[in-house]
Amino acid sequence: MNYPVRLADFPFQEESSQIIGIGIEIQKELGSGFLEIVYKDAFEYELRMGNMQYEREKEYLIHYKNIVLRHHFYADFVVFDKIILELKAKSAIAYEDYAQTINYLKCSGCQLGLILNFGKSKMDIKRVLL
Repeated sequence: MNYPVRLADFPFQEESSQIIGIGIEIQKELGSGFLEIVYKDAFEYELRMGNMQYEREKEYLIHYKNIVLRHHFYADFVVFDKIILELKAKSAIAYEDYAQTINYLKCSGCQLGLILNFGKSKMDIKRVLL
């Protein structure tokens, strides 16, 4: 039997609240309608100003059997060395966005992924657990 996941069940509550707070601030300041790269630049500015540990466009190798595949994943951000952050600027978060975040979690060893979508007047927030 599947039970609904409660917010309290998600790891890194404090850290994810900080990240989401930054997203809300950016949404208030910029609104919707910009390209994804603009929101990434604003996010990087806010993370840097807040002295928060992050890596932008973090590269992850994909291991298959005994080789590393030619193509790699690049997560938008890894924050606090434990949360994958994916930013979107489109009409809705799609299944592919969840799948992408799950793949990043698998490659990175992180437990929590956040997808923030700035494509509408109200920011969409999705938490993804592996």
